Amino acid sequence: MNCGRSPLLNSPITNLYTTQVCIVQKHDTQKLYAMKYMNKAQCEAKDAVANVFREMQILASVSHPFLVNFWFSFQDTEDMFMVVDLLEGGDLRYHVSNGVAFSDDAVVLYVLEAACALDYLHSRHILHRDIKPDNMLLDDEGHVHLTDFNIAIELHEGQLATSMSGTKPYM
Repeated sequence: MNCGRSPLLNSPITNLYTTQVCIVQKHDTQKLYAMKYMNKAQCEAKDAVANVFREMQILASVSHPFLVNFWFSFQDTEDMFMVVDLLEGGDLRYHVSNGVAFSDDAVVLYVLEAACALDYLHSRHILHRDIKPDNMLLDDEGHVHLTDFNIAIELHEGQLATSMSGTKPYM
């Protein structure tokens, strides 16, 4: 992966708490991806290491047109890295906070696509637990993809969720 040959690469997309995301390019294909990286010491201090591994495990086990695709992960001595699709349309929160007025048809499409993704996840006993505009990314064709599975859980057949988790304003 290349993180620094052009101004586009190495530019952070997000920088949240223990997680940062930047655009990277795969050497052999020149394809662009989003690379999420998390500092190990910060994850350990926040007791979030299990969440990182659970997110990777869940993303590696699913495949749906309205979910972000997980490609691979790796680590070095300081950080853990996760490479996923680069969805260049931005997240819905960005658009709404910048005054974008989506058409009724676009809103219906986004709701239906998110519902299809959630139905797929639930059929596999996976609860996302953090559905919000920030975690709904648009691709270059205007389709929604759910992302950010760091607090998602996978339940066993017949098991009920026994804890609440999510972003408070959206709960």
